[in-house]
Amino acid sequence: MDLLLPHLGLIVWTILAFLIVLFILKKFAWKPILKGLNEREANIANSIATAEKVKLEAASLKSENEALLVKAREERATMLKEAKDIKDKMINDAKDQAKEQAAKIIADAQASIHNQKMAALTDIKNQVGKMVVDVSEKILRRELSDKSKQETYIRELADEIKLN
Repeated sequence: MDLLLPHLGLIVWTILAFLIVLFILKKFAWKPILKGLNEREANIANSIATAEKVKLEAASLKSENEALLVKAREERATMLKEAKDIKDKMINDAKDQAKEQAAKIIADAQASIHNQKMAALTDIKNQVGKMVVDVSEKILRRELSDKSKQETYIRELADEIKLN
């Protein structure tokens, strides 16, 4: 049982050693240890604050990027719509020009046909007039005393005349 109970001298020297170590630690080591712990705590707090700030900035950049994407999509849609409108306008203008040119060509062709028709009619009238003059001249040269001879002669002349 002696082994389990310490002697009074051992207890005194142990307490005295503990108090000396406690005094030395308090005098020389306690302040640097607390200072190091406080600095570490401040660094951790700053790191957490910086991480939160970076996180907020990333979220802000993400929302800005999404807004830019939406704006770019809207601009693209607007550009595509404008391009389609321009294309449709160009096609319609080309169609209108083609219709105008076709109408002009048709009008020119109709005028040309009318002019040729009038020229042909004038030519026919001139030929008929010439034939009438020729027939009348031949009839007047001959003596027209007998009506039956006159009719026979007119038939002969009509058979001789060939229409061109």
